[in-house]
Amino acid sequence: MNTKFFSTLFFWFLLMACQEIVYSQSDFTIQDIKFESHGVMIAGSILTPKNPFAAVVIVHGSDPVKREMEFAKRLAKEGIAVLTYDKRGVGESGGVYVGPTVGTNNIDISNLNLLSDDVSSAINKLQKCLEAKKTPLGLVGFSQAGWIIPITASKNPQIEFMVFFSCPTITTLEQLRFQFFTNGKDDFWENHTEADARDHTNNDPDRYQFMATDPKNYLNNLSIPGLWLFGEKDIQIPVKMCMEQLNTFKVRGKPFEYTLFPALGHNTASDNDTTPFDISIQWIKQKTLNKKYSHRKKSN
Repeated sequence: MNTKFFSTLFFWFLLMACQEIVYSQSDFTIQDIKFESHGVMIAGSILTPKNPFAAVVIVHGSDPVKREMEFAKRLAKEGIAVLTYDKRGVGESGGVYVGPTVGTNNIDISNLNLLSDDVSSAINKLQKCLEAKKTPLGLVGFSQAGWIIPITASKNPQIEFMVFFSCPTITTLEQLRFQFFTNGKDDFWENHTEADARDHTNNDPDRYQFMATDPKNYLNNLSIPGLWLFGEKDIQIPVKMCMEQLNTFKVRGKPFEYTLFPALGHNTASDNDTTPFDISIQWIKQKTLNKKYSHRKKSN
């Protein structure tokens, strides 16, 4: 039997399954791919290092953004395989983008569920393309991903870890109350107290009447590790309230962790200060190594 021939044939079929167009980089390859979700084609790219220790799908914030190539390259250079895609209705992806005006159904549960299904389809695509590598799969996201990632992880058992950059644990309506109160003012925390923020977040009348989505309902049923990275000067989400909610989960034994950065605001994934990013890489390495070690012990 010509094993080399069959190995080559298997690899060729794998490339075809991934609809791959490969661009060579010094540290990784880039594959242009497409996958289907709810009857539309979503276009994206998979970045694959030579020997990835983990693989992630990047989950967008609320804006109409294309694939997050620069952030994906930062991950790939660290040894993480990445699938990033043009958001539904944006760039080369089909479908309709909803939003971004505050108060639209951008954060309605029907849209969040639809976006989470896109993420789940992306995970399935990434798993198929990396099947031979048996790489641990996770989700890394920003802002609005704080609602989408827990929904997705509750649906798709392939997801083994979660990383949240400036993501809420409060409900969608609570987030809107806080956002309306801060009103985009960069000096908000110089002129208001934590008590002010809590009072408005908890008690302000809602300007829009739609069903609130509470990520804690989904996190409550998850046992996979999660890491939240917060900026103390954030004016999009009340981070102290989110941290307290995570503490409640931790007391109950949930594998949830967070780190607070006093000098940062909402954009904790920025390359201006790489500390949150660096911490996320080390955390992913630790969690995936622990999982591999646990699997080895069980097999012995």
